[in-house]
Amino acid sequence: MSTASIDFLQAALRLQQQDRPHAIVTVLRVQPPASARPGDKALVTAEGIELGWIGGGCSQPAVLKTVRLALADGRARVVRIAPSSEGEVRELGDVLEFGMSCHSGGTIELFVDPMLARARLTVVGDSPLAVALASLGPRVGLPVTVVAHAVDAQRFPDAERVLDSDDAVAVAQALAPGSFVVVATQGRRDVQGLRAALAARARQVFFVASHRKAQVLKAALVEAGEDAAAVAAIVAPAGQPIGAQTPEEIALSVLAAVVAARRGQEAGAPHPAPVQKSVGQEPLPRAQHGAAPAVAESSVLAVHTVTPALTEAAESEPEFVVRAGPMSCCGM
Repeated sequence: MSTASIDFLQAALRLQQQDRPHAIVTVLRVQPPASARPGDKALVTAEGIELGWIGGGCSQPAVLKTVRLALADGRARVVRIAPSSEGEVRELGDVLEFGMSCHSGGTIELFVDPMLARARLTVVGDSPLAVALASLGPRVGLPVTVVAHAVDAQRFPDAERVLDSDDAVAVAQALAPGSFVVVATQGRRDVQGLRAALAARARQVFFVASHRKAQVLKAALVEAGEDAAAVAAIVAPAGQPIGAQTPEEIALSVLAAVVAARRGQEAGAPHPAPVQKSVGQEPLPRAQHGAAPAVAESSVLAVHTVTPALTEAAESEPEFVVRAGPMSCCGM
């Protein structure tokens, strides 16, 4: 293997370790005159070429545009850049053809292979459900970060990172933009957990709570100044309807909803009517699919003033306790 090939592989590995989305662009065919050759490669991010060579300035704008499309939807593409009216784009079967009025007159065909950042799961809370989520998440390919108040790291041996929510700076630095966030506080610091999720620039936020409690807290968060669109996009109740009862089963149902969102699938039909709950039990309902927009990362897990509506909502929904009994999914 040549030195150039080794340097290319090492650079690709660094981008992967940094969780920086990028594409490996490979020259498939060329029709002279062209400055690239079949087999030439480049590492390309949304900002531009990091390393490598895939042709001159005529091909690079089309390549960069295609890389951005591929990083947005995760689909590989074959691109052909040929002499034509500048700016003309045509879909020819599986090939995306760009017309370029370059002086060289050559044609180049490339394969754009997107390398997306690893999907990550952030679990907010230290409830039994949070413990189960942190254990099951890595088993479906989701590295887990746990964020909770005065958290005991020994309870989360499978988590990649365990952070104290009071360390706002460390939390802001550690949470990867675009991760999936599950708020599993279960009656302990629900408001702070939701605020943390909204500040995390998450790809999607799931809140494990009853529909009634979620609606009250959402309304109060908007009233307190949180972005209305971001609050509305919180998936609550969270979980797929699988008749879950134990924390582990409930975690499985929530992870099923996360995986569905990760793969771009709908979370399912409306959940059946809630069944009765016992005193001291926090309801754990089903999921609906939605996408949380990006939110500013400032004030992560900062202590905020709790409005009377938030206080009333928190007091009206007691802490979750697992019990035996019928349940249609993870909610009551």
